[in-house]
Amino acid sequence: MATFELKGAPYIPAPTRVQGVMLQVLLALVPGVMAHIWFFGWGIVVQISIAIVFALTFEATMLHLRGKDVRLYLTDLSAVVTAVLFCLCVPQLMPWWVTATGMFFAIVVAKHLYGGLGYNLFNPAMVGWMVVLIAFPRDLTAWLPPLELAEYHFTLFESATIIFTGNIPGELVWDDITQATPLDTLKIQTALAMTIAEIHEDAIFGDFGGLGWEWIANWYAVGGLFLLYRRIISWHIPVAFFGAVMLVDLPFYLMDPDGYLGPLQQVFTGSVVLGAFFIATDPVTASSTPRGRLVYAAGIGVITLIIRRWGAYPDGVGFAVLLMNMAVPLIDYYTRPTIYGHSR
Repeated sequence: MATFELKGAPYIPAPTRVQGVMLQVLLALVPGVMAHIWFFGWGIVVQISIAIVFALTFEATMLHLRGKDVRLYLTDLSAVVTAVLFCLCVPQLMPWWVTATGMFFAIVVAKHLYGGLGYNLFNPAMVGWMVVLIAFPRDLTAWLPPLELAEYHFTLFESATIIFTGNIPGELVWDDITQATPLDTLKIQTALAMTIAEIHEDAIFGDFGGLGWEWIANWYAVGGLFLLYRRIISWHIPVAFFGAVMLVDLPFYLMDPDGYLGPLQQVFTGSVVLGAFFIATDPVTASSTPRGRLVYAAGIGVITLIIRRWGAYPDGVGFAVLLMNMAVPLIDYYTRPTIYGHSR
């Protein structure tokens, strides 16, 4: 008979460390980043490298000014996660100074001016993304087509040269190497009274979303399932986010399939999958109660659809997350679980 060594009480679980959590989030993002490289080239690698350097620089500076242990907080990888998430939401060849600006607002303004990690009201990566989206709209629309459709393929060195100097090899101009994203195309062409079926004849579209983008979303989902398996995130936010997007979109799609994307197309187009698993689940800025997480994520899904359909921007995940971040204290207040032995 097998015997087991017994230990006495108290049975205390191992502490969860910020660095360990952030490392697992970064590992979960690797499949999506690799897919991004496969479909769109090396620009994302340069962007991530630039963002990490500026994020750590701003982090170290603010920690020093605030009298905090720089080495302790700098190695928790939270700034690195912010940098990577920011880069996954912006164009691959965006100028380096725009990336630096995004990191300044993400790390300095959204994080440290609110008190640092654990005290920030807004998701830092989304603050950085929304600031540069509003401030530099032209640079934020310079998206590359998938390599399958691209006439020009840039090496790692060429990508870095474009990002740092703005000079495109040869006599090319930006209009030669960039094109509208699937969501941009949908917004523009539906405004011209084209049907969804007609729009989807464009080679930029795949089966459920944009060509390449739907596969990237699949790999984000794989990473998200890994986080669920490791219990880094709970099921409430992804399920409520996806559920709200699909359930709210479904009646509109059934009434007018020529004018609305189907539920699965809404999920696999844009930043919904990335947002559901990696952005909305931020433990600091998301709701902390089980029922509150459902309300919080459902609100993000509904606002995302509203912005996509009637807003000025093609995707609404970033704005939706920030708007629901503001509602989190109220949501948590009204969704607190009943304490055992006490009436509500």
